[in-house]
Amino acid sequence: MKAFADLYTRLDATTSSNSKLAAMQSYFGSAPAADAAWAVYFLAGGRPRRVVPTKLLRELAIQSSGLSDWLFEESYQAVGDLAETITLLLPLSEHTSTDGLANWVQDRLLPLRSVPPDQLVPTLLPLLLQLDRASQLVFIKLITGSFRVGVSRLLVTRALAALSGIDAKRIAQRLVGYTDISARPTAALFERLVAVAGDDVQDARDPGQPYPFFLAHALQTDGSTFDVQLGAPADWQVEWKWDGIRAQLVKREGQIWIWSRGEELVTDRFPELAALAALVPDGTVLDGEIVVWKDAQVQPFALLQQRIGRKTLGAKLLAQVPVAMLGYDLLEWQGADFRQQLQSARRQQLEAVVALCGQPQLRLSALLQGDAWADFARQRDRARSLGVEGLMLKHKTAQYGVGRTKDVGVWWKWKIDTYTVDAVLIYAQAGHGRRASLYTDFTFAVWDSPDGVADRKLVPFAKAYSGLTDSEMRQVDAIIRKTTVEKFGPVRSVTPTQVFELGFEGIALSARHKSGIAVRFARMLRWRQDKPLAEADTLDALRSLLPLSSVGGVVN
Repeated sequence: MKAFADLYTRLDATTSSNSKLAAMQSYFGSAPAADAAWAVYFLAGGRPRRVVPTKLLRELAIQSSGLSDWLFEESYQAVGDLAETITLLLPLSEHTSTDGLANWVQDRLLPLRSVPPDQLVPTLLPLLLQLDRASQLVFIKLITGSFRVGVSRLLVTRALAALSGIDAKRIAQRLVGYTDISARPTAALFERLVAVAGDDVQDARDPGQPYPFFLAHALQTDGSTFDVQLGAPADWQVEWKWDGIRAQLVKREGQIWIWSRGEELVTDRFPELAALAALVPDGTVLDGEIVVWKDAQVQPFALLQQRIGRKTLGAKLLAQVPVAMLGYDLLEWQGADFRQQLQSARRQQLEAVVALCGQPQLRLSALLQGDAWADFARQRDRARSLGVEGLMLKHKTAQYGVGRTKDVGVWWKWKIDTYTVDAVLIYAQAGHGRRASLYTDFTFAVWDSPDGVADRKLVPFAKAYSGLTDSEMRQVDAIIRKTTVEKFGPVRSVTPTQVFELGFEGIALSARHKSGIAVRFARMLRWRQDKPLAEADTLDALRSLLPLSSVGGVVN
């Protein structure tokens, strides 16, 4: 455990990618395979289900330190990170455990799930006292699911590739599914990750394993330069950019697996797609978008969220929120890797597969037609009214790559412009990691009525934490500390004084939100220090942005 904690400390102390790579290579090169397997899991984004409620961890810190509840909350406010706060309040201890990361996770962390709640604190404290400060911090972060250290999955892939001398694309292929919530890393899995194989040898594949997703690059233009930048439209396959869940449908050995782009196995969430097992031929892997399909068209993403958030899917919900997969690529056919085929050839075979299935829950992503880029620009202008995010442009000679690459062809996403409103900052919460000492996570509100109306109020509608520079974040943090009105645990309410321009990619009616509106992917575009508070936008301004298709119904 200490070696992994030392790696965490090295990674947390630098922003240099090269330094992070060197630290990971050093660790992976010397750690036992079982420890390295779990390290890859956590560094690449794996998160086991939480084993100890946050309330009990607070209780542990209060009991072991002798602090009162209010003083613990003040300490948490000052530090900004729960795991770090608890670690600082634990009694001093000498490092006595020599067990590695795998032992601590498998023999100590995961078994906590079976400990009765009233025994968790007396069970956990002796474990923590076997660790030094750095190891305590890491172990608590693993318990709370808050382990983050500024390392991307791509960086982990590069470290493993450099260590093993294997092409990074092959490492990425082997890593698919590695961090699924049900996964349990082992020494054998790590050894398979870095095992040497000839370039002409295909890796052994578990029956349900998907492929790494090919990702698109963003086009930031109005399209007027496309003839020079992209060439003739006839060389491109153009589709809608659907607003759903990117997924792969894998059919092998008579069984279907559905994987989200986040590499989560979601088959049980979509029984309509699992029912295709009898119709999709074995040795088939499809890439596409899971959407709500009702009344012969795609429905708002907010409806799909109802399916995502439910633990059980009753017959009523399945009938009210039916899903379909819009297929737009074929990655495997008759058991053979089809990704090296040209985009146009993959599309042709995809059409045949979908026709063979002949079921409404598997549909083709339609191809758009046009003689000039201006024709596609006009269709893109209609995207918002259709509930889609813009256009996808795929070169007809492109192969299917790994991640966001251009070495085997290219996909472009030409998204519509974001919605924007001017909103008022009313709540703030400390960030995470390097931002744990700053208030960086904000809640924004708009007015419930126009300027001039007596007793009008601010109504919260969105949260955002990105978009400002580090310098701006520090300035806003100072204002928050000076204008705090009340504290609610880690959250501060502030005197409304600051206006920000927010951008967001989706908006829908919602009965769960006080404003009656839910927005997606909100971020701060500008700090409007030039704009008076009274001139911030209103609920009516938000409602005017709603798609016409959503005005008649409310999403629960």
